[in-house]
Amino acid sequence: MSALKVAFAGTPEFARVALEAIAGAGHEVVLVLSQPDRPAGRGMKLQASPVKQCAVANGWPVAQPRSLRLDGKYPDEAATGRDALLQARPDVMVVAAYGLILPQWVLDLPAHGCLNIHASLLPRWRGAAPIHRAIEAGDSETGITIMQMDAGLDTGDMLLREAVDIGADNTARLHDRLAALGGRMIVEALANIGKLVRTPQPAEGVTYANKVEKHEALIDWAQPADAIVRRIRAFDPFPGANSPLDGETIKLWTAHAVPAGVSAAPGTILAVSDTGVEVAAGDAGVMLTELQRPGGKRLPVADFLRGFDLKPGQVFG
Repeated sequence: MSALKVAFAGTPEFARVALEAIAGAGHEVVLVLSQPDRPAGRGMKLQASPVKQCAVANGWPVAQPRSLRLDGKYPDEAATGRDALLQARPDVMVVAAYGLILPQWVLDLPAHGCLNIHASLLPRWRGAAPIHRAIEAGDSETGITIMQMDAGLDTGDMLLREAVDIGADNTARLHDRLAALGGRMIVEALANIGKLVRTPQPAEGVTYANKVEKHEALIDWAQPADAIVRRIRAFDPFPGANSPLDGETIKLWTAHAVPAGVSAAPGTILAVSDTGVEVAAGDAGVMLTELQRPGGKRLPVADFLRGFDLKPGQVFG
């Protein structure tokens, strides 16, 4: 395999893993596109994305247009991005969780087009949050699809597809597994560029993984216990499932479903011990084993109870 000139478009940690894998395989990274720096942390200082940080550390040129649409809201920034791509002359562009829609002129620019690393088994979970939604929905497996991009939302032909079992993973653990798999698979795709069979996505089984919003993290205790536990797993680390109790918003990080020992209104604390806090759900119980108070740390339940006295009969909102 000869080395390719690769332009890379991505923003979060998931994409950084793939970028390092591409460079590690001997390809020349000629341009990195990433979202503009965003305020982050308690001081809300501007912070570069993981992909930009990786690019800067390796001396790769970076462009951060807010849009690549030449007829859009930021035509000057799009034109700057176009000039950077034209100067870079990539053989192929790799895209992973970039966060911007690529217009047709970008898709057409590299000789081998644009390849996307998508964290689902397409056509299931097209869109922004495929890892969260697969866990939340109770899917038994998910995976990585390497796709030849077209102008649609995750609608392009599939080049490679590999499944993994979800098991009891939360989003953080599943993210890391899929990021590593995506890095390996994109290296395989680049090694076989132009030789891979393009398989159109089936029309059946299409679902959309909408962006996770903070308000979704509020637990509805009337839901079945299994659904609540899946949501707690799906929203770890962001935005963190939560429920109000005695004027505080308690974050819920680890839990499992149990048979309800007694009948009570959803949200009622049924039992408290150093091994877990049992809460009534719509059909059974939810055993909480890791919690967090506002401004505090994630704590195993035994440590949490040393600073926050919980008793049976209290009710989560």
